[in-house]
Amino acid sequence: MPGDSHVHSEWSWDTRVGDMAGTCARAVELGLPAVAFTEHLDHTAWRIALEGPYANDRLTAAADADGILTPPAFDSAGYLAAVEHCRDRFPGLRVLSGLELGEPHRNAEQCSRILAEGTFDRVLGSLHSLPDQGTYAEPWGLYPHRDPHEVVREYLTEVATMMSTSGLFSVLAHIDYPVRSWPEAQEGPFDPRSFEEEFRAALRATARSGRALEINTRLPLHPTVLAWWHQEGGDAVTFGSDAHLPALVGHGFAEAAQLAEAHGFRPGRRPHDPWSRRRPIGGGLPSPGPGDRIRLPHLDSNQEPAG
Repeated sequence: MPGDSHVHSEWSWDTRVGDMAGTCARAVELGLPAVAFTEHLDHTAWRIALEGPYANDRLTAAADADGILTPPAFDSAGYLAAVEHCRDRFPGLRVLSGLELGEPHRNAEQCSRILAEGTFDRVLGSLHSLPDQGTYAEPWGLYPHRDPHEVVREYLTEVATMMSTSGLFSVLAHIDYPVRSWPEAQEGPFDPRSFEEEFRAALRATARSGRALEINTRLPLHPTVLAWWHQEGGDAVTFGSDAHLPALVGHGFAEAAQLAEAHGFRPGRRPHDPWSRRRPIGGGLPSPGPGDRIRLPHLDSNQEPAG
């Protein structure tokens, strides 16, 4: 089993049900070699749902009257002390410190200031929101009044921009973030082949920057995307459950590891290292067909906070 390189605890602003020590205990129970607490570091204010299926009472209470949420400040000192406590309590588990930088290309100064406050072993770069109506919104907030295909294309184009303009992180998290709220009832199942040019451009920019691609198991990464990553020169992958609850750490990792191995990636020298690429003689791997997707259990919005 690979280490879980994308986990949240009570130190992430978007969850009050997280439990760092409980997550470590669960990781030990599962036999995970390592866990990285990549807590949210966000500075973008964005519009949230005040009603409807995406409404969240806790986030609504934190938003202003117009539904604009401004994330609170991150307590780096308290967080790093909690990490050290867990390292002492769970000596057989490699506990990594980390951050998930939200839109680091837009918030470089603020992110750099926090990164300078301590040692963060695993730093992810994430894109959660896009410009919309004078503010920002996540994909689920854009789909109802915009063409969903246009939203995904804009998202992937912005990912490519983020990769080429920010050097603050080492792993691109959840490149398929818009798929979590894809309006399947209206548009049919999500097919990455409809966005091949944009996916490849984002993956190419990531590969050229020397960073790793995360296989986020919040929902299954389509094998076609991983095949494109290999073809575009991607050298490494990490695995992230994006868990905000201890029970979900390592979710779907057996299947995700199988997927990575099928596309030529192998474990690193240390259990918590990214998996690296083994280049076969005679060229790359073919793109999987429509029926080749490995199925993982899907998490719905009642099981996990968004983000």
